Amino acid sequence: MLKLDGVNAYYGASHVLQGVSLEVPTGGVASVLGRNGVGKTTTLRTIMGLATARGGRVELDGRDITGWSPHLVARAGVAYVPEGRQIFPALTALENIRVAERKPATRWPLPRILELFPTLAPRLRNQGRQLSGGEQQMLAIARALVADPSVVLLDEPSQGLAPLVVRELASVIRTLAAQGVAILLVEQNLKLATLVADRIFVMLKGRVVYDGAPERFHADEADIRRRYLTV
Repeated sequence: MLKLDGVNAYYGASHVLQGVSLEVPTGGVASVLGRNGVGKTTTLRTIMGLATARGGRVELDGRDITGWSPHLVARAGVAYVPEGRQIFPALTALENIRVAERKPATRWPLPRILELFPTLAPRLRNQGRQLSGGEQQMLAIARALVADPSVVLLDEPSQGLAPLVVRELASVIRTLAAQGVAILLVEQNLKLATLVADRIFVMLKGRVVYDGAPERFHADEADIRRRYLTV
């Protein structure tokens, strides 16, 4: 389980996260929604240790990992798939995966990853720059999985993808959750975010202002859109 309890984070003097609390159970999917600039990506970066928490706690399976260095957070079992994929364009798809493998994967070895992403199998020798946007996104997730994480942080994974690929992405997310991986998803695609989530959080100005199950969210959707999501 991943849990944030009253987390605060700053960029310089700017108070970006203001007491953020949320949790994702083992095998659960939580989606974080909100307008641009409300602190969604900063929440992921703070969990990962790329931004510094100044107050509150980040817990992984009951262990306080607040303020840990990113490499220690990764070793503890948290993987981060950043916005824009950030694969290595000059490396092959296989090299992109292997570069993240600290030791031989047990839960997600390469054959199992290729079962999850069959379109990558014939492209393993292609450079990252030669892959389509959808293939690059699947490669970014594959690279995260090879470290055998218990938690995966996904930042805007559907950005720029065709609807068919987004549906494939939704299937991948639910498959990972069914295998016991906890997923925290930051997403602007409302349809994807609500389709895969067990819990939905909405942020505004660095705070969580809404927390509910998808059924409740759909009942409140018109009001939530008006108050927190539309510009």
